[in-house]
Amino acid sequence: MSLIDVMNAIATALGIVAVLFLLHALIHPEKF
Repeated sequence: MSLIDVMNAIATALGIVAVLFLLHALIHPEKF
């Protein structure tokens, strides 16, 4: 794997985590 592949994988993982966190915050707003 090249450095670009690694950075793309990290960016994709961070994007998925961010989306899941936002969905969780929208579903359970009382926890924030």
